[in-house]
Amino acid sequence: MDEREARAWLGLITVLQLLPNALNAQLLRDSGVTHFEFSVLSTLYTAPEPVTGMTELARRTDSTLPRLSHVCSRLEQRGFVERTPRPTDRRATDVRLTTQGRQKLIHAIPKHIELVRSLVIDALSPEQLDALIGITGAIEPRLTADAARRGADPTPGRSSTAG
Repeated sequence: MDEREARAWLGLITVLQLLPNALNAQLLRDSGVTHFEFSVLSTLYTAPEPVTGMTELARRTDSTLPRLSHVCSRLEQRGFVERTPRPTDRRATDVRLTTQGRQKLIHAIPKHIELVRSLVIDALSPEQLDALIGITGAIEPRLTADAARRGADPTPGRSSTAG
């Protein structure tokens, strides 16, 4: 890498390391949920059907089943999701967002968006925002192709990036 490439790469890595921690801290402080829990709730909220299978939810949140199962257990204990055996296959588990979970998510969104705006959106000029759209649009297909080659989900849910 030349100096310019190294500066760009190190800048990106720094943002990728700092931003998730800031988002997680804000959500925990203001809503009592982690960023990943927020992502799970958001994914269920935006799902096309009211019930989502655990395997599909893991795919859409770019998570492993064991991690997702642990998080869903915590969310279920708090009344935010409900898990039930799939009627057609008792080995599979379905998850649905409860009314309490929907309320928790809706309560969390405004302050979360406020932080996303203050840390990222408001730091950029309209031209830089357009450039960021172009940059992420250029990188994402390569990451999607790489995930597909590795057998991972090439199209994880975007709820956690939406704010």
